[in-house]
Amino acid sequence: MEKTCCVTGHREIPADKLDYVKRELEREIKAALEDGYREFITGFAEGVDMLFARCVNERQGEYPDIFLEAAIPYAGRIKQLDEAGRELFAQCNGFKTICAKYQPDCFFQRNRYMVQHSSRVIAVYDGRAGGGTFFTMDYARALERDLHIIEI
Repeated sequence: MEKTCCVTGHREIPADKLDYVKRELEREIKAALEDGYREFITGFAEGVDMLFARCVNERQGEYPDIFLEAAIPYAGRIKQLDEAGRELFAQCNGFKTICAKYQPDCFFQRNRYMVQHSSRVIAVYDGRAGGGTFFTMDYARALERDLHIIEI
């Protein structure tokens, strides 16, 4: 956990913010790598999580010791991925399945797992008071994690 970084963020990134979010994620990942982070966790949801996974994978040529973990909320989630998502999943170095089957709080459990196993949390946040990103940021603060927020 000492040098593990996870991401939280919204599933839908406004089209006019996509380039900005990608640049900021790349900047945060670069900063984490420069700070000695090599382990990264993504929740593998659409939007920010998948973009983060792609950005981390792009750095593996420069940092071959990067370890990218996919934290999957429930086992059936992989079957829901499109072809690009399955290819990205195959490029992960490891995975953790939180629940054997879907249950109403499996995404919440996944987010808690990621924060509990990370010392740095990168959040892409649009300001709404509520939802998974908001509560994951709140949990990161409660556990005194190094929280980096990309505001959109």
